[in-house]
Amino acid sequence: MMRTHHQIFAMSDPVSPTTNQEALIDEIIASSLQVQQQNGPDLRQIHSKSHGLLWGEFIIEPNLPEELRVGLFKTPQTYPAWIRFSSGGSPEKRGKFRSDTQPDVRGIAIKVINVDGQKVLDDEEKTQDFILNNYPIFLAKNVRDYADLSKAGSGQLTPERMEELAYVFEILQKIGSQKVGNPLLIQYWSMAPFKFGDKIVKLSVKSQQPEQPPETLPESENYLREAMVKYLTGEGQEAYFDFLIQFYVDDEKTPIENHIQEWQETDSPFIKVATVRIPSQKFDFEERKRLDEGMLFSPWHTLLEHEPVGSVNLSRKRLYSELAKYRREQIAQRLREPQPYTVVQDQPV
Repeated sequence: MMRTHHQIFAMSDPVSPTTNQEALIDEIIASSLQVQQQNGPDLRQIHSKSHGLLWGEFIIEPNLPEELRVGLFKTPQTYPAWIRFSSGGSPEKRGKFRSDTQPDVRGIAIKVINVDGQKVLDDEEKTQDFILNNYPIFLAKNVRDYADLSKAGSGQLTPERMEELAYVFEILQKIGSQKVGNPLLIQYWSMAPFKFGDKIVKLSVKSQQPEQPPETLPESENYLREAMVKYLTGEGQEAYFDFLIQFYVDDEKTPIENHIQEWQETDSPFIKVATVRIPSQKFDFEERKRLDEGMLFSPWHTLLEHEPVGSVNLSRKRLYSELAKYRREQIAQRLREPQPYTVVQDQPV
């Protein structure tokens, strides 16, 4: 069944979530805060391990047709940007990030700077964020399955429920099997949909110099950062990505709420609307790492024209903001009134 864009926006209206959905989001936040407290309250709980925070440019394509001149893409110009590459998991334990040799999702977060226009959130007035991962679909069909995923490892679910979630573990296995040699040389997808004016799109960021997946991966725990340092600093190369959009067609081919169905290029081709340029640079130093740790990326740092759509994006709105708020409160509290180590449990376990 074809829905009008108006009906889709009403279905996914972020200001009127169901009580049940709010309860599920509460579960996800509570679980995430518990892990964050155990593994390092000053650190991100999602995409905690950074491979580098880079400065670059977000270059709007010249001569876009009128229907693509929407929001950020209205006028051809070059914006400054911060680009963060990361792995998706939380710290393994206090004092230790997961090794790059372990299966994990790899992510890119882009913060476009000096963006004018009305924003959805008011905590950053001049930014537009885009968050993407190196797999085209989300790992769960809906927020209910996503909420239960955190309970799967602690024996809180019935065997029947575990069987229902079998597809999630298959997707996780597929995500983990992706071999990435250099985060600068692969493709990323938004997984969830967004407004594009009065239409709906998914997003992708694709390297202009794609690498062949390596047969074997380096043994270093931090080989992804090391690969980026070698490429941008050691070899003095630049990295370029195409920023692409893919339009909603209909509920069958490009569903809004079935987050594990990929939108096929044969049904909805990718269209280039911008270029992400990352110049050669030094970034592997402490001041940059401190800037990285203090920065907050959220798909809800956005112009109204690019507002996130759907239940998964709605869950991310509160999850990202509440985890970031907690993280910043912990940092401020430690500076304001230091506590003994027995209270803050500030030692490796």
